[in-house]
Amino acid sequence: MRSNHYDVAFEAFLRDLRQPYVFVDEARRAQLHSASLKSMDFVVYSARGRNLLVDVKGRRYPSGGDGGHRWENWATDDDVESLLNWEQVFGTDFRAVFVFAYEIVSPDRIGDHQQVWEFRRRSYAFYGVWVDEFAERMRTRSASWETVGLRSADFRELRQPFRELL
Repeated sequence: MRSNHYDVAFEAFLRDLRQPYVFVDEARRAQLHSASLKSMDFVVYSARGRNLLVDVKGRRYPSGGDGGHRWENWATDDDVESLLNWEQVFGTDFRAVFVFAYEIVSPDRIGDHQQVWEFRRRSYAFYGVWVDEFAERMRTRSASWETVGLRSADFRELRQPFRELL
């Protein structure tokens, strides 16, 4: 039973779209050529394009309180490296994507999003960023926590409502 409400909401969103997918059990890390790889959260099958290797990144929107940062988009170095490796393992029919699942915590901010999805009395917006493009523009957020992220302008340019990636 999953307890992460972002993963649960995203899975329900996929079901609502009738989008074929496989949920990946993250209980164990996979081994690839003696390296340990973090698992993706979902493999999503697309009839229009390449299939997706999805890592869901749950964030609150806006974040940081009044005047704070609204578009948190960080990941770990391990997230980026593992997904790029999985992309190689799965081959050219698959592409790795971060899905930033924003729980919209301020009702007055719903208008900031093109597509909002309601689930269990919460509002969500799902945006995808291709991991290879993320990796090209990422900057260190915290060296000690090994986290990276995008500048706001880069995130605005690279993000797409998730439905558009299907």
